[in-house]
Amino acid sequence: MDTFAILDLSTPSLLIILAVVVLLFGAKKLPELSKSIGTSARELRKGLNGDEKDEKKAGSETSQS
Repeated sequence: MDTFAILDLSTPSLLIILAVVVLLFGAKKLPELSKSIGTSARELRKGLNGDEKDEKKAGSETSQS
């Protein structure tokens, strides 16, 4: 399954979006922007996984009582 099939974006559409992003932010800021997006996504995943671990831990504590 193509990753972008969910969004129904074709290759020309993605190229247009990329061109607009480059025009808006400039080529020099793109690495900074992508790094901050990656860091934010990683922190979000870490936070979501932490919530699941907390729920499992709380569930095991109540079942032991």
